[in-house]
Amino acid sequence: MENKAPFLSRMSKWESIFAIGWLPVHVLVLPLLLALLFPDMSAANLNFWCYVGGGAVLSLLCVRFLVRDFERVFDRPARILGQALLGFALMMAANVILSWQLSFFLPEANPNNEAVMQLARQEKLRIGFITVVMAPVLEELMFRGGVFGLVRRWNRPAAYAVSILLFSACHTWQYALEDPIYWLYLVQYLPASFLLCWVYDRNDCIWTSILMHMINNSVSLWAMWLGVG
Repeated sequence: MENKAPFLSRMSKWESIFAIGWLPVHVLVLPLLLALLFPDMSAANLNFWCYVGGGAVLSLLCVRFLVRDFERVFDRPARILGQALLGFALMMAANVILSWQLSFFLPEANPNNEAVMQLARQEKLRIGFITVVMAPVLEELMFRGGVFGLVRRWNRPAAYAVSILLFSACHTWQYALEDPIYWLYLVQYLPASFLLCWVYDRNDCIWTSILMHMINNSVSLWAMWLGVG
């Protein structure tokens, strides 16, 4: 069923083009370009510049959208924080159930989490910065502000489906190319993908999903550092 409710958190035409167009740049073009130009660059440095460079560029291109939505934070700060925390709590509960179920099929740890932890051991401060700050901003602009916001103009369920699928696949595809069984890990990202869309849609403010994403990444990173995740 198509959505007819007003949704004010909408990117302009060019902001949508920039946000969605940056997806292939972030996933393929920029990493390959950096690897070709700087063949001795470490994985930690490559990730740092992909996220910091991409986050800075896309934030500048979409700065009016970010400012417009940030004004809504001042109108209802308690609600924005509460909804971000609610989304995070629901996601944690879903992740516990899914992780237990997937453990019967995939005894190994999530390869994406393992890669982040390995990089964090090499460059704790820089990887922490991109994980907690830059990744949430960049990914929310692409997947929620860009993909979800554009598709939602015509069909709300489709907006959820497309954004959820792309976000989940973006975190698993490189491992699934090596072994198709790793596509199963895509399921682990479905709760987060859905709830990030949900808090954005429910609050009409991209900063709600950015904040939830920041909280999730902060807790996940600390858990990995402490050896409990």
